[in-house]
Amino acid sequence: MSTWGNAPVTPETARILRVSVVLPIFNERENLGPLLNEIAEALKHVAHEVVAVDDASTDGSDRELEQLAANSDTVQIIRLGRPSGQSAALAAGFERARACLIATLDADGQNDPADLVSLLAAVEDGEADAAIGVRVRRQDSRWKRLQGSIANRARDLITGDVVRDTGCGVRVMRAQFARRLPRFKGMHRFIPTLLRREGARVIEREVAHRPRLYGKTKYGMWDRVFVGLWDAVGVRWLLRRRLPVQLVEDTRNDQ
Repeated sequence: MSTWGNAPVTPETARILRVSVVLPIFNERENLGPLLNEIAEALKHVAHEVVAVDDASTDGSDRELEQLAANSDTVQIIRLGRPSGQSAALAAGFERARACLIATLDADGQNDPADLVSLLAAVEDGEADAAIGVRVRRQDSRWKRLQGSIANRARDLITGDVVRDTGCGVRVMRAQFARRLPRFKGMHRFIPTLLRREGARVIEREVAHRPRLYGKTKYGMWDRVFVGLWDAVGVRWLLRRRLPVQLVEDTRNDQ
């Protein structure tokens, strides 16, 4: 079932659905069918929905999604009017998600949906408010891994928060925290740190990483390192400017 309008959160829907899987997509047409099949298999015993957010793809991903959604009762589609980036796609998905837990995956097929099960269990069991993946045995080129390592270390130094793998798209988090994340371009690179800023308990768990079978990466050295470092300065400012408000007592007279 394809949904292009609003899908409101209701108490009944939240009780039925255990998790909403938000999938940001930009020019990943060939990966979509296999990935949605894998999500359905991995979560076959879990009441879930897939919120597929097409970031104005130009390769026919939108048409492919419509065809796939027509044969599924779990997939709803959001299509952004113009290319807005991964952060905007995630933010749109967070707002549309109807379950109390939100999961994310990259749409390039390099994340294994089976890893969501253990992360989901960790959050549902109360171990944390968010479980974030750490990719092991990375299936990327040495150059790409080096870029990621440099970017990770630099961001940790600037923000003061230690995150082993900020680039991993495998996450499960409570929706209440996901929806409170500050919205800005580049937000997706700092989700663990921003969740902690909102008071969430965040844990990291090792997850699989697979080679890309179709398409090519959409980000280069400039995006990973230089733009990411500038964003890190902004995140450091956000962390320092957070309002430490704690409600002790509500003194309103309701009579």
